[in-house]
Amino acid sequence: MKDLLEIRQEIDGVDKQIVSLYKERMQLAEQVAEYKIANHKNVFDKERERQKLQALSAMMEDDFSKQGIVELFEQIMSTSRKKQYQLMAEKGLLEELHYQGCDSFDFSNKKIVFQGVEGAYSEKAMHAFFGQQVKGRAVETWRDAMEAILNGEADYGVLPIENSSAGIVGENYDLLIEYDVSIVGEQVIKIEHALLGLPEASIEDIKTVYSHPQALMQCSRFLEQEHPEFESKALKNTAMSAQKIKRDQDVSQGAIADISNADIYGLKVLQEKIQNNVENETRFIIVSKGHEYLKNADKVSLSFELPDESGSLYHILSHFIFNGINMTKIQSRPKRGGNWEYQFFIDFEGNLANEDVLSALRGLKEETVSFKILGNYKECES
Repeated sequence: MKDLLEIRQEIDGVDKQIVSLYKERMQLAEQVAEYKIANHKNVFDKERERQKLQALSAMMEDDFSKQGIVELFEQIMSTSRKKQYQLMAEKGLLEELHYQGCDSFDFSNKKIVFQGVEGAYSEKAMHAFFGQQVKGRAVETWRDAMEAILNGEADYGVLPIENSSAGIVGENYDLLIEYDVSIVGEQVIKIEHALLGLPEASIEDIKTVYSHPQALMQCSRFLEQEHPEFESKALKNTAMSAQKIKRDQDVSQGAIADISNADIYGLKVLQEKIQNNVENETRFIIVSKGHEYLKNADKVSLSFELPDESGSLYHILSHFIFNGINMTKIQSRPKRGGNWEYQFFIDFEGNLANEDVLSALRGLKEETVSFKILGNYKECES
């Protein structure tokens, strides 16, 4: 039996040969890239890779070795593709992304829509982003906001996308795929819910509490543990619940909404800060019909659908690693119209003018089933 040190020395020798051959292979990959660039061919040739992996696997005798050689060369070919994408980015030969950089946005005299009624958190986010002087128009649903932008009735829409306690607003992720809009900004606001009632009501009078489903989730401890006697009912908006209390004039009804709604609708604050998380925040996105981004934008959002193949998510995410890009969020959503099929949503740091970003995006576009850039915008400092 050989000594362990001797075996390791032999392994080191083999590894040096592998490194030398790897360098040679990557040089050949550069030649392939030059040919494909000259002949306007895609980098990713799925059928060629399938045939190559099949031929390599056939050279091995047992199942373990067959699988091992496939995994090894999948990685080698993936790295080769990334090298080719980088070369194309360096030569400025990546296709147009249909996004235009600009120095600033002119928000003056623009029409803005938000979902809900006066006092809604979306209105609060709108004022935080565009300024207190802005007079937006309320619409009934988030889809109505998208339709208003699509039809030219509004220039911008304000939509909640994620809450720090209750998670994502799934419907709005779906709308970003369905509608041809882009994210141009984001605004994070602190969410502090209060229980509101009629001026003559006390908390002991309340039997039914109305609010948006997300707000009810964010106040679950207050509702389920402190007041299990309350019946919770969902409405389309927190401010709509306050509006309902005023309209119905029923002392047994309460609303969970921002405390400002007490003044707006002439209600009484029965209890403040009833949300589970004292640091509760909601992230809102600002969307528009145009495909523009600030030249100093530092955050990109996109979506894609993966091929139904082993390791596909791993290979897609590796594009961020190889290009030195920091991915800050990944989220999956069931795809509409498909059972057990998923749409992925990713946020990462970068700008659409950067070579590294363009290289990664080219790889994602070629190697996914569907691909959509959702926007490039300034990350909000909440």
